[in-house]
Amino acid sequence: MAGHSKWANIQHRKGKQDAVRGRLFSKLAREIAVAAKLGDPDPAINPRLRLAVDTAKANSMPKDNIERAIAKGAGGGEGEDYEDVRYEGYGPGGVALVIEALTDNRNRTAAEVRSLLSKNGGNLGETGCVGFMFDRVGEVFYPTGDAQAVFEAALEAGAQDVESDADGHLVTTAVEDFAAVRDALVAAFGPPGRAGLTWRPNVTAAVTDADTARTLLKLVDALEDSDDVQHVTTNADIDDALMEGLMEA
Repeated sequence: MAGHSKWANIQHRKGKQDAVRGRLFSKLAREIAVAAKLGDPDPAINPRLRLAVDTAKANSMPKDNIERAIAKGAGGGEGEDYEDVRYEGYGPGGVALVIEALTDNRNRTAAEVRSLLSKNGGNLGETGCVGFMFDRVGEVFYPTGDAQAVFEAALEAGAQDVESDADGHLVTTAVEDFAAVRDALVAAFGPPGRAGLTWRPNVTAAVTDADTARTLLKLVDALEDSDDVQHVTTNADIDDALMEGLMEA
């Protein structure tokens, strides 16, 4: 894998193909409900809720499901006792991991994350042990479109960077500029392939061994299958050919 964006694109395609819809929608609904509970139930004035709704729409979540999740959160039901938790640790080959969860029981979630890591060649670390290897950024990705047009529109809206390759166009923003840049791009080009806040590695760990890469992907899949885990980010740098081969296996 040559860079973080390549892995993100492959993970996105894999998710579209393999994700169990019920589990995916349950996680999306939980995030929507929590966002509605913690802020205003109107996505227009609640940035976290709008991001959650946009993510749900990008994953083809039915409108009725989205509306029910908002109503549940706004009504004080689902999401009432949930909190954001971030875990940090290491995977096979010394790869750094950032694991984001929504949980109503910190002890249960920590125990499950620790167990999944230990069973798949990783270990849970202290908060901050790998956080310095990542930057919090906004990303907006378009799989198609004119590179020059996207570049100009993104920079005019306040984006930090635009990377275009055969997979599409990845726009990077500061966290505080994400909403404005996303809205400007949506107005110009329509809904993106994906958009959101993410942890982008500033230090990568090369993974060249197929067995190590395979174990790492198994670990990431296991973590993402956990009901409480919302997102998993790594700093692994896997060769394109090796990654594509593993995805096809």
